[in-house]
Amino acid sequence: MRHFSSSIFVTALFVTLAGALPLAARQEAPPPKNTAPAPGNRLTVEVTGGDTNKPIENASVYVKVIEEHRIKDKKIEINVKTNQEGIAHVPDVPLGRVLIQVVADGWKSYGQWHDITDPKQTIAIHLDRPPKWY
Repeated sequence: MRHFSSSIFVTALFVTLAGALPLAARQEAPPPKNTAPAPGNRLTVEVTGGDTNKPIENASVYVKVIEEHRIKDKKIEINVKTNQEGIAHVPDVPLGRVLIQVVADGWKSYGQWHDITDPKQTIAIHLDRPPKWY
């Protein structure tokens, strides 16, 4: 009788493990991660505003990247300013998902996630005037 119960136990254990193996093998592919920045990558951000789409000079452009790791994520932030033509060049931006925030005096702040797919990508951002307070 003792031999019979131990063989049932071994069989039940085998069936349980055999059923769990296909579940472990069917994991979904992880979402695409940010790749390491290549020296030639350069993101161009064009900032315009108002009804006439005039270039906004001296706007602060913040680019934030989160590189996912198993133990602790690495956060990278790059800060640049726009020139007289409203253009800011951000060097060595990794491909993948980045947060772009723009802050300028006299304009509404901007912040959105963008997918960087091209090493020489250009992103156009339009700012609006804030509402008037009476």
